[in-house]
Amino acid sequence: MNLRIISALLLIITISCTTSKKVDFKYDTENQKIEFAVQQLKKALEGNEKFDSNYKNITFEFLLKPNEIASEGFTISENNGKITITASDSNGLMYGGFEIAEQITLHGKISEIKKEPYIKKRGIKFNIPLDARTPSYDDTGDAAQENYAEMWEWEFWEEYLDKLAIDRYNTLTLWNPHPFPSMIKMQNYPDIALNDVYVTTLKPKGLESEWAEPQMVSTNTVENVKLVKKISIEEKIAFWQKVMEHAKNRGIDIYFFTWNLCANGAAKPLKPFYRTYNQPIWDEEPGKYGITNQMDNPINVAYYREAVKTFLLTYPNVKGIGVTAGEHMKDVAGDYTREQWIWETYGQGILDAKKEQPNRKINFIHRVWNTNLKKVMKYWKDYPDSFDASYKYAKARLYSSPFLNFADEHIEAMKEFKLKSWWNLRNDDIFVYRWGDPDYVRSFIGHFQKEHTIGFYMGSDGYVWGKEFNSKNPKLSGELEINKHWFNSMLWGRLSYDNSLKNNFFIDKLKNHYPGTDANILFTTWQTASKIIPKVNCYHWQNWDYQWSVEACIDVRNGFHNVEMFMNNPTLVDSNMLSPNAYVKGVNDKSLSNEITPYQIAKELNNFADETISGVQKIISTNETAELITLKDDMLAMAYLGKYYASKIEASTELAFLKATKVESHRAKAITHLEKALEYWTEYTLISEKNYRPQMLARTKELDWRMRLKDVEKDIEIAKNIKFD
Repeated sequence: MNLRIISALLLIITISCTTSKKVDFKYDTENQKIEFAVQQLKKALEGNEKFDSNYKNITFEFLLKPNEIASEGFTISENNGKITITASDSNGLMYGGFEIAEQITLHGKISEIKKEPYIKKRGIKFNIPLDARTPSYDDTGDAAQENYAEMWEWEFWEEYLDKLAIDRYNTLTLWNPHPFPSMIKMQNYPDIALNDVYVTTLKPKGLESEWAEPQMVSTNTVENVKLVKKISIEEKIAFWQKVMEHAKNRGIDIYFFTWNLCANGAAKPLKPFYRTYNQPIWDEEPGKYGITNQMDNPINVAYYREAVKTFLLTYPNVKGIGVTAGEHMKDVAGDYTREQWIWETYGQGILDAKKEQPNRKINFIHRVWNTNLKKVMKYWKDYPDSFDASYKYAKARLYSSPFLNFADEHIEAMKEFKLKSWWNLRNDDIFVYRWGDPDYVRSFIGHFQKEHTIGFYMGSDGYVWGKEFNSKNPKLSGELEINKHWFNSMLWGRLSYDNSLKNNFFIDKLKNHYPGTDANILFTTWQTASKIIPKVNCYHWQNWDYQWSVEACIDVRNGFHNVEMFMNNPTLVDSNMLSPNAYVKGVNDKSLSNEITPYQIAKELNNFADETISGVQKIISTNETAELITLKDDMLAMAYLGKYYASKIEASTELAFLKATKVESHRAKAITHLEKALEYWTEYTLISEKNYRPQMLARTKELDWRMRLKDVEKDIEIAKNIKFD
C-alpha cells in the first residue's frame, strides 16, 4: 500500500478516557498491528490520573515513513500536545504504540525516544502436539498430554500471540515431526487427511522409548485413544488459517519445523519396544499408499514433495520451513544421502509451490544436526529465497552460563558459504518455578556474535509450553504458561529487542504488576534466587535434555543422580570449575590455584539461598495475590534446592578425599553434609507440594519431590557404606 492510499485511510478518533481531556488517534484504521497498539494505548489511558495531570488535550499520530529508520524500529516525538510515532514499517509503529502505552502506565508521561531492534529475529520454539496420530517430539510427558486439546482452541492462540507481540517477539516456530495429516488435504493422497483430534488414554511411566522412539507414533498409543474434539479436516484448515492470519496481524512470522524421517499419520505406527537411544527403525510394513519411514522408499519422496507444496499453498501466511536431518534417516548404499532426500522433498516441494505463487518468498532454515554444511550446500547453494542455518547454541542448557562457546566451530563453517544462523535456545532446565534474572539474559544475548546471527528461537524439547496444568491453586490453574512465566518471557523478548534496558525498567514493571509491594526487594530477591539453577547446571554439567533434570536431580537412564555421580560428573567446559575428583587430584597443583573449587561453589549456592530466604521474608505487600504468594514460594523452593545441591557438592568432595586418602574423618563429614541435604530436600518438597502436583517429564521421568526423598536418604547410606580399593 503506497503512502497516498495510506493517507486516505487515516482517521482521527476521539475518546474520553473517563476525563474531560480530548484524546485523538490518527492512524491507518485498516492496519491491524496499529489497531492493536491503539487498543493497548487506550487501556493505558483509561482512568490514568497521573497522565491526566501531566497533559492537556493530546493527539497520537502513527506515521509510516519507509527507510526512515531500521526495520521494526521507531521514534517518538512530541510537539505541542501531538505525539508522533514514526517507523519504516507497521511492526515498528506497533512497537512504538506499545512503548507509549508502557510509558503512560509506568510513569504517567511520555518521553521522546528512538529504538531499533538489537536482534533481528526474536522467536519461540513451540513443540506442538496436534494429535496422538501426529504428536510432537516426545509426548510421554504430562505437559503434552494436557495440551493436545488446547492446540485447537482459538482463545489460546489469540491470547498467546497477543502476549508474544507485546513482548516484542516477531517469530513463532511450530515443531512437529509430521504435521501434514492433521493440517492439509492432498489431491493425490486424500486418505492421509485426519479428521477430529484424538489423545491417547495411556499414562506414561517414565521409561525411555516406551511409546516407540521419540518423534514416532507407536501402536499402543493409537490403539488406546479417545476423541477430544470433533472437527473435519476442512475445519482444521480454516482454524489454522485464522491462527496464522492473527499472527500476521501481530507482526509474527510463522515457521514450521519437522524432524525426519517421521511419516506419522501416514506410515504404519511402530510397535513399542525399549531400545538403545538413536537406534534407527527400518523393519516395517508400508502404510497408506505404500508410505514408510524409510529414506530409500521412492514413494516417500513423491508424498513428501506434494505434502510440502500443498502445505504452503494451503497456508499463504507461513513464512518459512525448517528441517532436521534427523535420527530416522538411514544412509543407504551408494551416493543417496539424507541431504539429497531433504532437497528432493522439501526443496522441490517449495519450488513447486513457488511455480504457482511466483512472487512468494519462502524462507528456509536447515538445522545443522546429523549433517554438516558442506553436504547441505551441495544441494541448497542456489536456493532462490532466504536460506539460513540453525544450531543448538546452548545444547539443552539455556540456564547455565551466558558465555557459552559451543557455536564457534559452526560459525567458522558458515563463513565459507556466507551464511548466518538462527540460535536454537533449548530450555530443558526450568519448567515449574518462576525465574527472572535480567543481567543473565542481557549478557547471554549480548554474547551472540551478531554478524553471524539472524536471530533465535527459544523453547524446550521435553515440555509443551501451552497451558499450565499442575497448579493446586484454582486461581492459577489453567493459565497460559507464558502468563505464569510472564517476567521470564518479557526478559528474553524485550532484551533481545533492546539490550540496553536497565534493571530500573524491570523494577518498574514489577511495581506495576505487583502493586503494594516493595519492587526493589522483590527484584533483588528474585534475581538472586534465579542465579541458583544456572550455577548448579554449570557445576553438574550434562549436555542434553534426557541426561539431566535439575529440578528433580534425575535423568531417564540413570535415575537419581546420587552422591557418587556428583563425585565424577564433569563441569562445564571452560567454566574453571573443578569437580570433586579433579579438585582432590590437583589440590597441591599450583597451576590450578585460579580454578573454582567445589567448596567455593557450595558457598556461592548457600549465599544465594540465604539471601533469597532473607529477601522473601522482607517482601511484604498490601496486595497479597495468589500469584505473588506462589512466586515467593517458588523463590524459596529454588533457595532450598540450592542449599540441597551445596550440601551434596560438599559431601561428594569429602568422599573424593576419602577415596584418595582413606582418612575416615572425611566420611563423617560427608554423612553430616548429606543429613543436611536431606533436611533441605524435605523443605524443598514441602514448599513445592504446597503449590504443585507431581508430573511426568517427557525426557527425564518423574518430577515427584516426595518420591525422590527415598533417593536422598539413600545417599546417606552410600556414604556410610562406600568402600574404595
